[in-house]
Amino acid sequence: MKTVWALLVAFLALTGCSKQPFHQEQAYVFGTIVEVSIYGEDEDKAHRATAAVLAEFQRLHDMLHAWQPSELSSLNTAIAQGKTFKASPELAMMLRDAARVSAQSGGTFNPAIGALVQIWGFQADDFKPVLPDMGKVATLLKAHPQMSDLVFKGDRISSRNRAVKLDLGGYAKGYALDRAATILHTADIRHALINIGGNVLALGAHGDRPWRVGIQHPRKPGAIATLELRSGEAIGTSGDYQRYFELDGKRYCHLLDPRNGQPVQGVQAVTILTHGEHAGLRSDSASKPLFIAGVAGWPAAASAMDLNDALLIDAAGKIHLTASMQKRLEFTDKQTVLSVEP
Repeated sequence: MKTVWALLVAFLALTGCSKQPFHQEQAYVFGTIVEVSIYGEDEDKAHRATAAVLAEFQRLHDMLHAWQPSELSSLNTAIAQGKTFKASPELAMMLRDAARVSAQSGGTFNPAIGALVQIWGFQADDFKPVLPDMGKVATLLKAHPQMSDLVFKGDRISSRNRAVKLDLGGYAKGYALDRAATILHTADIRHALINIGGNVLALGAHGDRPWRVGIQHPRKPGAIATLELRSGEAIGTSGDYQRYFELDGKRYCHLLDPRNGQPVQGVQAVTILTHGEHAGLRSDSASKPLFIAGVAGWPAAASAMDLNDALLIDAAGKIHLTASMQKRLEFTDKQTVLSVEP
């Protein structure tokens, strides 16, 4: 079992000298390293704001945990029993929005397949390199759980399909980024970088220059490229190196294709750049459909998800990207061969 917590987006903006104060704290939430960096504020103010952000992350983690006692797991229990669940307004709102994103993706973003994630062994803190019972996979595929099975009556939620088991692992980190941005704005923090396991959102700048981040190479230490992240922008990556196991020389990652029930093959990583309202949320949820679509389908998936800036690294390490994304990146290897989509 291997879980990589590397800051997909390695923070590169700390080099050089600055007379302005800089505050940075890390914690472990959502099964990954989270990091809050604040520039240009006194230590006490920065620490209080960071503490508020980290407390919010922990609250969301406790509410949305898929396999430990939480509000989300209680909802899953109710669905399995054919019962209606009275959810908090926040959870109901999140699930309505996740259903919207799922429909936009054509169903490849599908938080309703938590049972499939469990069958593959990824709903665990310490998963094993063992293939699942393919009969169970086939049975679940036949049941076809999807977000459109959910029925909302105000904050009361039920499902037409008892096979639905919700797992917001591809949504929660992005939602948390946007919540962090709101908390920091309220605290009058103007310049910050928030990193949740590689999903990163920028506020303001690092002094007289933008925050600079690097896109993690999926197969070796270091960045494959860097870019300047402007205020209000977010960057997110889905990678086969983040949670995976290897068996008989084959890699099985936690990113599952809901159409065939299998871990996605043929793609090492997808990175997208988002901006505007809900940039953090989109940086998390919108990368999954591109990863699942693969080399042949990612441009259409990017269009469906309203993404202009996207990059995919295939199984051979070849980089495919949009022309808009190419303009934003500075590759560490100037000889990198690129396949650019118009």
